[in-house]
Amino acid sequence: MGQQATPVRTARLAKAVGPEPTTVSGAVLLLPGGEEVSARRPSLIQATAFVRSLGRRFARAGRAEGLAVHTVHYRYRGWNGSEAHLAGDAEWAADEVVRRYGDVPVCLVGLDMGGRAALRAGGHEAVNSVIALAPWLPEEDVAAAAEPVKQLVGRRVLIVHGTNDERTDPELSFRLAARAKKVNRDVCRFEVHSDGHGLHQHRDEVLSLAVDFVMGALFGCSVSRPVEDALAAPPPIGLRMPLAAGFGRSLRR
Repeated sequence: MGQQATPVRTARLAKAVGPEPTTVSGAVLLLPGGEEVSARRPSLIQATAFVRSLGRRFARAGRAEGLAVHTVHYRYRGWNGSEAHLAGDAEWAADEVVRRYGDVPVCLVGLDMGGRAALRAGGHEAVNSVIALAPWLPEEDVAAAAEPVKQLVGRRVLIVHGTNDERTDPELSFRLAARAKKVNRDVCRFEVHSDGHGLHQHRDEVLSLAVDFVMGALFGCSVSRPVEDALAAPPPIGLRMPLAAGFGRSLRR
């Protein structure tokens, strides 16, 4: 018996979150988490409650500006080594936005392994900004090439990580941010003190930070002072910016 061929799968965009704008002038692509190695099809519930909450907040905040928000459904559950399937699907999704809506700016917003996909696919010509929340990044290995950062040049980048994250190492996201900051000054990173991987304790603050960042990156809205300061500060200050409890309560969005 010959080896059975792997079925060809395609990524897809979920239905837009909330009412789709009549005229789209910007897009957010939500990239859920995944696994390091898996050829299985992603679960339909893989888009976690956190991703759904993000989608609703983005759609509500950006409705008047013409923001379209879609979750990306991957072909496979795993990153799968050099195949980097999730990053490839993120690039396909950016292409699909251009096909549907024309030349509009795109923000990639990824959680966990989706955060790695967002960072890796950030070089797509339609992408002007990236948010990586508790990104899964590989351990540094002298025998392997470092996770790339040059594709982020010209993009505005936000990384958010809980300091007590036991699933993805916050120190690895700090090191990547430090390398990215050397080639691109528009990089900032916020630390959510005492929070874990799911960012449950300060979810509202994280959601508010993400919305503030996206509205500034996609539509030129003024951003909050903490984001301004984090982008402007030299490393390591702007890469270890504490996310204050109550962040967002005074933002009118």
